Amino acid sequence: MNPTTRRLVLIGTAALAWLGSAGVAAQPAWPTKPVRIVVPFAAGGTTDLSARIVADQLTRSLGQTFVVDNKAGAGGNLGAAEVARAAPDGYTFLMGTPGTQAINQFLYAKMPYDTAKDLVPVSFVVRVPNVLMVNPQLPVKSLPELIALLKKQPGKLTYGSPGNGTSGHLSTELFKARAGVFITHVPYRGSGPMLQDLMAGQIDLSIDNLPSAMQLIQAGKVRALAVTSAQPAPQLPGVPTVASVLPGFEAESWFVLMAPAGTPQPIIDKLSAEVDHILKKPEVIERFAKLGATPVGGTPKQLGDFIAAETLKWKEVVKASGAKVD
Repeated sequence: MNPTTRRLVLIGTAALAWLGSAGVAAQPAWPTKPVRIVVPFAAGGTTDLSARIVADQLTRSLGQTFVVDNKAGAGGNLGAAEVARAAPDGYTFLMGTPGTQAINQFLYAKMPYDTAKDLVPVSFVVRVPNVLMVNPQLPVKSLPELIALLKKQPGKLTYGSPGNGTSGHLSTELFKARAGVFITHVPYRGSGPMLQDLMAGQIDLSIDNLPSAMQLIQAGKVRALAVTSAQPAPQLPGVPTVASVLPGFEAESWFVLMAPAGTPQPIIDKLSAEVDHILKKPEVIERFAKLGATPVGGTPKQLGDFIAAETLKWKEVVKASGAKVD
């Protein structure tokens, strides 16, 4: 290589290095101020608990406060719509649920946001089984006994859900259809107030996420009769699956981070990678396990594919149940 050629190569290499460093420098630092994670249900439920575990870890690892903001109402639609309308600047995210991302669009006559266009996937946080439970004063101690009582008293018993369109709501509608029973639905604005009324006997039964109800079940304040997952939950030894009585029955819930459409992809990718890292920490896995939840993680694309599949599944469940909300 002659001196002139060598000099040109060195100049070119230096230029490329400068351009690369300039490109890195041009990327805006994120986050530079507090970040909000909107939970579309009241405090105390699984959506809220999951968001707080993740927010606490993100605050430690990214150096800015991640604040959980509860915006309950309309089966999660109010909170989800607020995020959908938020500035796509990386400072507002949603802890999405089966309702906000897959169910409500088929259940509600009018939606305040476009499920497919207004929110984009960031990270799959956790999946959880649901649990069918009753007030301890109800004279049943097994799922067959409950079904027999419901058939004996059609329409007289009530079930609560965290809200219209939640997995608890649709899981119970699926249970009603499969068991051939009728129960009156009482929707709430989250698991917290619903479970309070279940303990007090204001409602008779409920299907809700296991993490929301775990402590109450362990304290004997509500009675677990069955879990809705395909396999029994290790956290509830001796509690059978609904499928052991109604073969093929399966309904799990899940919680995911979503962002307003238009949020810069570098921010989405950075947050997704950080959440994925957090969910692999032994202490985080253990914390979720105590609640009956399983961390998932993965990429935004993997989450998008999962939501698409769940949307098709729940569309059929809503159609079969005949459930509608004006």
